[in-house]
Amino acid sequence: MAASTTVPVRHQSSLGLALPVTLGVIYGVWAAFIARGGEGLTAGDIGLGVVAGFAVAVLCFLLGRTQKAMPRELRAAAYGTLAGCSVGFLHSLTDESILRCAGMGIFFGAAAAAASYYISYTHEP
Repeated sequence: MAASTTVPVRHQSSLGLALPVTLGVIYGVWAAFIARGGEGLTAGDIGLGVVAGFAVAVLCFLLGRTQKAMPRELRAAAYGTLAGCSVGFLHSLTDESILRCAGMGIFFGAAAAAASYYISYTHEP
């Protein structure tokens, strides 16, 4: 008699796609708003917002899909890098010095990495 075997089906949650898309849209609108510099919205500002938002959405989606396969230290570094680069780029649109933009990116990246490590350390067995 043949044994019945079932293959577990991995269902994709709607949050796994909705969260990166939402973050990408918010990031893109924010980048376009900062890039316009108080003047009228141009096609270049919209293009910058679309590209920046798409890049953040794709990176968040990929990080969300691969985070379970990473050790918690690497996962924390990945989240910190993504947050730090994102904040540093947005800050660079304000025409500040490159050192200030890098400093802001490093500060927020370190904070995100520490928070991510703490969350994964306290919630994983």
